[in-house]
Amino acid sequence: DKVLDELTLDAVARYIKSGKCKNIICMVGAGISTSAGIPDFRSPGTGLYANLRKYDLPYPEAIFQIDYFKKHPEPFFALAKELYPGQFKPTICHYFMKLLKDKGHLRRCYTQNIDTLERVAGLEGEDLIEAHGTFYTSHCVSFCCRKEYNLDWMKDKIFSDDIPRCDKCNSLVKPDIVFFGENLPVRFFTSMKMDFPCCDLLIVMGTSLQVQPFAGQVSHHPSINHFLSLSTLFFYKAYRDVAHISTCDEGCLALAELLGWKVQIKGLFNLPRIIKTTIYGFRGG
Repeated sequence: DKVLDELTLDAVARYIKSGKCKNIICMVGAGISTSAGIPDFRSPGTGLYANLRKYDLPYPEAIFQIDYFKKHPEPFFALAKELYPGQFKPTICHYFMKLLKDKGHLRRCYTQNIDTLERVAGLEGEDLIEAHGTFYTSHCVSFCCRKEYNLDWMKDKIFSDDIPRCDKCNSLVKPDIVFFGENLPVRFFTSMKMDFPCCDLLIVMGTSLQVQPFAGQVSHHPSINHFLSLSTLFFYKAYRDVAHISTCDEGCLALAELLGWKVQIKGLFNLPRIIKTTIYGFRGG
């Protein structure tokens, strides 16, 4: 049954404050990190794919193709140096999700992003499903080895312009991000089965829900009655309750104000960066 008395952001805020909304799922994409200075993939002229000419790729997506990476790892690691976690500050949107967690409303955040800014903002592994993987850990690409390496090891390799190779078998070592041609993490699918049936509110931010199988989860779970989209554009054609057309940060700030959280979210956002990067294990970029 619907519990929103009107299809507005105010009604969403009232629902969250009612005490009946305890299992919020956030599905987020590259749009929540663009205000941090991280480009999205497909925006004409400014997106990541539009700025890859210097790497002399056969086509832009090749930089994230596993077969191409195994033969030509240099372009990916050059790009990784530019985008590496620890060089960017979380956005208002990231801290809004941290407040949802702190106040007992967040069931889970499903992110398409690989920048780890959700972790820097204070979400922990149990709070997150990193659907497209993460830089947080890395593994040897050899199926016979698969030795794991941590964030600091990979960062040292990348920033010394040294192609990361396994110290056990000398195969390439790749951050645990999902390339084209690789499967999504098993935990993505198992958690979906547990989380979505009890979802009280689905908040979609910074993604147009175009990439499968991430995008298909909304239509696959018709029991989700309450759907809020915070975005500059909204392309998803299926049912949703509320669409707030704005930047992700503006939408989160507007909702935070309606919830009485505006001072808290600004306080988190304005913490000195050195404190955040130290707490969460990232050295400043």
